Formats: sequence, C-alpha cells, structure tokens
Amino acid sequence: MSVNRDTVDDGVVVHLPESDPKRQETVLRNVANLLRALGPDTVVELVTHGPGVELCTGETGLADTVADLQQRGVTVCACANTVAARQLAESDLLPGVTLVPSGIAHLVVRQRQGWSYLRP
Repeated sequence: MSVNRDTVDDGVVVHLPESDPKRQETVLRNVANLLRALGPDTVVELVTHGPGVELCTGETGLADTVADLQQRGVTVCACANTVAARQLAESDLLPGVTLVPSGIAHLVVRQRQGWSYLRP
C-alpha cells in the first residue's frame, strides 16, 4: 500500500546540501539508523539540493546505499532548480529519485505540514 505523503503529518524530512561523500555517507547512515529506531513504517524523505544533488547522480559512489534506503521506503528527492542549473537531465538521476521543484521550498512545505526536520 502506497502512502500519500501529502497527507502525512508525522514524517521526517532530512536535508542534505553537501557533496562530500563522507558527509553523504554519514547522512545515509543516520537515515538507516532512524528507520531502525523508529520502525520501518516511518515516512522519511531525503531532500538534496545544491552540491548535495551529486548523491542523486551516483557521482559520490553511494548508489547502492541510496537504492537500499529506497527499498526500505525512503523517498530521495532532488531539487529541480539545481538539476536545471547543472544542466542535468532527469535521466542523469539514479532510478527512483523524485524531482521536487525547489529543494528549499520542499523543506519548508514539509515543516508546515508538521514533519520533523533534520539536518544531521
């Protein structure tokens, strides 16, 4: 059964604006730990923008970890503004990555909907 994330008021939105692979790996590990601690039904979105979008292209070598988290229900989002500014196509993104019009605006919308905000 799929969850309509726009009606969820207790999700967790995780902010990732950095391109450093070690930093990204840490954030992905934090997301995995969050799921383990709060349970697999926890709704989590990982929002990337700016240099953080490199996670969504596979440039930082973490594609397998991203795929594993997606399999566990995490939605990985890339900022369409950043994708356009970097002259990337949607086909340049890893499978299953969701484009959001603005990464920053998406973070604000989720917080207004009552989601918890994390920037590990």
